[in-house]
Amino acid sequence: MKVLGNRKAVMPIAIAATLAFGQQPASAQGLFDMLFGGGVRHNPQGEFPPPPKPRKIRPAGEDGGGVRISSPTYNTYRADKLVRVDFKSLLPAPQPATAQDAAFVPSVTSNSFRDAVAGLSDYELFAEPDIAKALIAYYSANPDFIWVSDNAPNGRAQDAVRVLGEAASYGLAPADYSVDIPAAAPSATPEERTKELVRFEMALSARVLRYAHDAQSGRVDPNRMTGYYDFPAKPFDLEGALKTLAHTQEVRTYLESRHPQNAEYQALRVELEALEASEENEIVVDPKLLLKPGESSPELPKLLTLISRNLDDEMGGNFGEVLARLGKSELYDPELVPVIKAVQQREGMKGDGVIGPRTVASLAGASKADKIEKVKVALEELRWMPSDLGSPRVFINQPAFTASYIDNGEEKLKTRAVIGRTTNQTAFFYNQIKQVDFHPYWGVPQSIIVNEMLPRLRSDPGYLDRAGYEVTDSRGKRIPSSAVNWGAYGANIPFSVRQQPSEANALGELKILFPNKHAIYMHDTPQKSFFARDMRALSHGCVRLQDPRGMAAAVLGTSVDDIAEKLKHGHSTENVTRVIPVYVAYFTAWPDMSGKVGYFDDVYDRDSKLMQALDAAEAARTPSS
Repeated sequence: MKVLGNRKAVMPIAIAATLAFGQQPASAQGLFDMLFGGGVRHNPQGEFPPPPKPRKIRPAGEDGGGVRISSPTYNTYRADKLVRVDFKSLLPAPQPATAQDAAFVPSVTSNSFRDAVAGLSDYELFAEPDIAKALIAYYSANPDFIWVSDNAPNGRAQDAVRVLGEAASYGLAPADYSVDIPAAAPSATPEERTKELVRFEMALSARVLRYAHDAQSGRVDPNRMTGYYDFPAKPFDLEGALKTLAHTQEVRTYLESRHPQNAEYQALRVELEALEASEENEIVVDPKLLLKPGESSPELPKLLTLISRNLDDEMGGNFGEVLARLGKSELYDPELVPVIKAVQQREGMKGDGVIGPRTVASLAGASKADKIEKVKVALEELRWMPSDLGSPRVFINQPAFTASYIDNGEEKLKTRAVIGRTTNQTAFFYNQIKQVDFHPYWGVPQSIIVNEMLPRLRSDPGYLDRAGYEVTDSRGKRIPSSAVNWGAYGANIPFSVRQQPSEANALGELKILFPNKHAIYMHDTPQKSFFARDMRALSHGCVRLQDPRGMAAAVLGTSVDDIAEKLKHGHSTENVTRVIPVYVAYFTAWPDMSGKVGYFDDVYDRDSKLMQALDAAEAARTPSS
């Protein structure tokens, strides 16, 4: 989709509406630029939302600023500790011994599960608390073997162990699910064999449940990591899983069905397999290289070699001679600048001639190890999301700085996006698109009022009036900003502030809402120059779109011309009548619609934090821990 409407044609109407409200567009734009650089965060539920309670407050330092509302933090991940499975309730009640009992040896051949469980009396099996509970509950209600028949592991067991052994192909750790099939030892007594098999039964059930849980929900709980992650629980009936496995021979089919069933997950698995089988990059360039014209680096000849290998006819004709002459130079000669600019532009970057990490990544790529880590992280993150991502859907990938509208397996719109700065990070969550607001009001978030407006309001209480902002009290009554004693308040300000629709409005001409506790949505912006940048983590947390009209048309199921027509009529709201999930996602490895995986910078350094959490989860599962 392309923007077909003439935005200039609707501006007079927007300006007229602004003047009717008593707005001063120029001063509002100036204030907006000075304070916020265009960033916004907003509670989309209502024109005048009640001031929310601040999540966290901290001293603002010695500038007389009182307090500040802080952003979420990252936590040291703490995995659930394993517990020893208590088999006491499964053990038979002690009975007086008889001569006949002394001659009896329990055998799994006779399916005497109740007798075989005596072999669990001193068995130390550790599992997650919910799995330990499910094991006892299931076998108490169903005192029979799942994995053992005729005094040996059965076909179900063989299939299950094979699937668990293939965990690495999904980016999981095989050691987390390892269970050895007990071989029949000629020297073992029937009693020893029975004990061995009943313990195998319990161990395999515990590890199968762990595998099924991890495949469906992931190895870590993302919400424990940081307030920036927000995912609903994915309930899993552990007892029900064992019941299913006890009555099916399709163990592989069942266990594999626990994984996400979408094309993106499969593409990442294929990529992981290819990476594992590949050789390391022949030419490895320092990924943190920063080189400006006139400077020198031993990494430069490596880059020039890579450029020379991939010259097309046009670039070869333009730069072949220069590369042949200066290809081994460690000095970034001015003659090489046009070469680098051309390569940068070919890769979709701003051609500034400065060789930095993005230029290196586009030419040399990430190392094999880095790519494998990114793919494993992406597989884990996909397990937090619905198995079926839905169609149509909107997918925002923050590290790629893009937003897409996907329908029936086709990416019908892809637009550049601006996301939150590292100090105002965009959360990772999913929701459902509800409405589109045309010429919206901007309800200024309490964090911006407290952190950025309040210091000036204390000395200049009337500046919001002059800049075209409305102030309302807790009852929704509008009051002049100049009438408020702003110096009397800290983090809990009992007033709401909103900016009226105008050319200077922080949200531009429209916003697309999907109510969420993070007050994040998609919107237009008056700061179009940001979309020309390669690194676009520049907002207060919301997602700005380069083509907001195209996205609005997509989610409303209409044309861009129709959106342009609606914009001629001032402020209005239209509900989205279809179910359209939206993913405000964070993937540093992600496949396009053809299955080709692209790699992106970890702008918020979240991959390393997730790897630390995965390490913590794995350590908690180690018997010695």
